[in-house]
Amino acid sequence: MPKHFVSRMVGKLAAAKAGALTTTLIKLFIKQYKIDMSEAQYSDPAHYKTFNEFFTRPLKDGVRPLTADNDIIAHPVDGAISQLGPIVEGQLIQAKGHDYSLQALLGGSEQDTAPFLGGDFATIYLAPKDYHRIHMPIDGTLSKMIYVPGDLFSVNPLTAQNVPNLFARNERVVAIFDTEIGPLAMVLVGATIVASIETIWAGTVTPPAGKDVFSWNYKTSGENAITLKKGAEMGRFKLGSTVILAWGADKADILDDQKPGTVTRMGTPFAKIDD
Repeated sequence: MPKHFVSRMVGKLAAAKAGALTTTLIKLFIKQYKIDMSEAQYSDPAHYKTFNEFFTRPLKDGVRPLTADNDIIAHPVDGAISQLGPIVEGQLIQAKGHDYSLQALLGGSEQDTAPFLGGDFATIYLAPKDYHRIHMPIDGTLSKMIYVPGDLFSVNPLTAQNVPNLFARNERVVAIFDTEIGPLAMVLVGATIVASIETIWAGTVTPPAGKDVFSWNYKTSGENAITLKKGAEMGRFKLGSTVILAWGADKADILDDQKPGTVTRMGTPFAKIDD
């Protein structure tokens, strides 16, 4: 299947202001995926002029309370944990019998990869029913963004179990932040029919899809520095996908109750910062 072509065509449909057709599609989607619209800021499907507006819908204030503990790293998204654990010899677990390279995931640079070796990672899958805005798990100042071209395989759990190197093969956007625990990588992974990946500082990063790795460096001090507080929105998917977090060795410990399959809610506790 021409995944890029199909994904971009779906993206055009999702961006179209089609009136009653758009509202009908939204209602069918809500019914199919049992979406709780009582959490949405606007619960009436007719409020949304495009499917994308609905899919990236904001939530009501207070629906996702942010953990107040300054020693806690919060979950960045609604979803479910696919895998998590230590980064061993530069490899991340994808599924039973599959792992993949952190260096490949981050775009191929040894320099970008080095701070995360021996650290920890977590992969969180966002299903179609989930809230699709991505938030900061900790205060951070953006230092680098990397666009990595790739395929657009589905990233659901079944595909993760069967497609080797899935996350390092798919198109993705990597954001690296300076934080109190050192560099933090947030990797936004594209997938089949993901119409776009956006960040709050750059807008739509993809599409259009590229053929080369591109990177942007950002000033981390001064009036032009992009500093985001814990819980602040940093990006969004138009249609579902996956977020991967990574940080360095001996910086934070993932909480004992966080395991593959654990349902996540943005703002809830995920890891404790080391003393």
